[in-house]
Amino acid sequence: MPLPAPPVQPPLPQFPVRLEPPALGPFLAGNTGVRGFTARDSGKPGPHVALVALMHGNELAGAIVLERLLRGGFVPLRGRLTCGFANLDAFARFDPRQPTASRFLDEDMNRLWDEAVLDGPRRSSELGRAREIRPLIDTVDVLLDLHSMLWPSEPLLLSGPAARGRALALALGVPELVVADPGHATGRRMIDYTPFTDATGRSAANLVESGLHWEMQTVEMALACVAALLRHTGLARDHPLLPSPPGRPTRQRVAEVTDAVTATTSGFAFVQPFRGGDVVARRDTLIALDGTTEIRTPYDDCLLVMPSLRPSRGHTAVRLARLLA
Repeated sequence: MPLPAPPVQPPLPQFPVRLEPPALGPFLAGNTGVRGFTARDSGKPGPHVALVALMHGNELAGAIVLERLLRGGFVPLRGRLTCGFANLDAFARFDPRQPTASRFLDEDMNRLWDEAVLDGPRRSSELGRAREIRPLIDTVDVLLDLHSMLWPSEPLLLSGPAARGRALALALGVPELVVADPGHATGRRMIDYTPFTDATGRSAANLVESGLHWEMQTVEMALACVAALLRHTGLARDHPLLPSPPGRPTRQRVAEVTDAVTATTSGFAFVQPFRGGDVVARRDTLIALDGTTEIRTPYDDCLLVMPSLRPSRGHTAVRLARLLA
């Protein structure tokens, strides 16, 4: 039987930018010895919690949330809170006329968190910055990495491979979808860094994908997730800068990634414009063509995690996940 004709990739759409970049000037120096990282200490015993934004320089929502906390003078009730802006050099080049162009300068900073890479001989803008940030990250007990998405998808928490990461995600309660996954073939994310994943460790990290990059709803979701983390760790209760907790617990769905599909050709294309969070009912359903290779669902009720409708060769096109609850 002949293969179906490869779907034609649509032109890259225009992405409306409905957010103003935050004014980070007062917080660029920081107070931790790491540029762009500011710590607020309660003076009382408690965990060191870190909130990181701008891992990608064009993802504004998380940075807007952290700028609000810092400008509003938020101080934790116990422990220590660090708010950090990671890829400041890429952020400095953000242009709403070309909003996808400032994701990074040389390489994706969220694929570098492997000791062999961090301690190795390579050089790049992002790798140098990761090395600068690393000693501070080594002191963190709980970390939330704030991200947003280019393509339509429901918000989700990525808990990484560690059981304690999944437990943290379930304790937060928002967003409604929790995805446990091993990461990307192209490199380790900050939440995959050894202190957060080693079997003997106690630190935990999550990554929240709050929604579309440049929408106000994405800011609101990021803030809700931050508020849930601060309450869970005891760093906050009611606070004028934080939204009220939901009246009743959210029933979360949990999914586990079984397959990460990496585009091996420049002609990778989905057979239809899937949305992240879509569930394909039947096993062996054709969802994409990678050149002449068919990409099919491996089981019934297959959850599509963050399909990239225009993946580059060598990059993750979609993750396939089995719903657990």
